[in-house]
Amino acid sequence: MVQTIAANTATLRDLKQALGLQQSLDPAFFSEWQQEMPPLSEAEQQLLDRVKANFTALMEDPPMLENSVKMVVLSPLLDLAGFYRKPFRIETETSIDLELEDDGIIIRGRIDVLVLKEQLWLLVIESKRSDFAVTRAIPQALAYMLSNPKSPKTTDPTFGLITNGNEFLFLKATQQPTVQYANSRLFSLINPGNELYRVLQTLKHWGAQVLATAET
Repeated sequence: MVQTIAANTATLRDLKQALGLQQSLDPAFFSEWQQEMPPLSEAEQQLLDRVKANFTALMEDPPMLENSVKMVVLSPLLDLAGFYRKPFRIETETSIDLELEDDGIIIRGRIDVLVLKEQLWLLVIESKRSDFAVTRAIPQALAYMLSNPKSPKTTDPTFGLITNGNEFLFLKATQQPTVQYANSRLFSLINPGNELYRVLQTLKHWGAQVLATAET
């Protein structure tokens, strides 16, 4: 039986020792973010262009307020992905506090954990500084994804998304036949073009995958 790991203190070493977690280097393991996907509609692209423009405007007047980033970036994504409508349901888990020491200064941040239909986990990093890269939340995300008591079957994969409002990183984890995970490349709003297009396409594809699994 998979052990429960305390998400607020989990490290990748902890997960490897307790669960035998392995990182999959096989591109086929996490193909869900790499596949060809249906194009977004013109209306969706226009809205995402507006989201990026709004985020860029926030960057011009730092520090960016945490709630503003969630409202400006995250809420439109979840809406366009259809995650505010049944059969999806958003649940809020207990927040995780994070600390980072920089030249003797303790920087505090927080991770809000949202659950969408048990197999989709969304971790939102909040901090008044940009020091909390999404990679810092990978162990916490995997701890939730692999210790999920609500997952319908241990053979079903679990998906996660970590974001700090600027960066987006997708994760996939499985418990059977081996405990393993893989991550996507890092998407960022400061990159040329609008990488929110691919983020939304992946979220919509994810949702379809989970719904198909639930129906079988």
